[in-house]
Amino acid sequence: MDLFFWLALVLLVVGVVGSVLPFLPGAVLSVIGVLLYWWSSGFSDPGLFGLFGLLAIGVVAIATDYGAGFIAARVGGASTRTALLAGVVGFVLLFVLGPLGMFLGVAGTVFVIEYLEHEDAEESVRRALYTTVGVLASSVVQVLLTLSMLVGFVVAVVL
Repeated sequence: MDLFFWLALVLLVVGVVGSVLPFLPGAVLSVIGVLLYWWSSGFSDPGLFGLFGLLAIGVVAIATDYGAGFIAARVGGASTRTALLAGVVGFVLLFVLGPLGMFLGVAGTVFVIEYLEHEDAEESVRRALYTTVGVLASSVVQVLLTLSMLVGFVVAVVL
């Protein structure tokens, strides 16, 4: 195994970890790892089919990373404006309180805005819960996707 294999492997492992840690773009790191190895191997390993398969998984993981919370808010009934504001507040509180701040920021923002607009506490709680569960679920999906990229990479290159 050469240096680029080990660099790619490290990027893929950090990608899995980054799917959970909010400051690391896990899926992006995984995609970079795959592309780095493919480029270093002279565009032959893991083959074009393997490359596109791994990259497709990476694109889905990136889309999940950046869109799942918004989609969950919309499915839960929150407005687009509420979903966008919740994302901004959650992102800011992420730097203040860490991952807990993100969840509290998202849930709190959705609840407050929806309550102010509709004056229905039960419906506001439901919408906030949908959004928060969506954000949590996106983390689980990202871990599974980046982990499958890691396993697929090792299988394609080593075996």
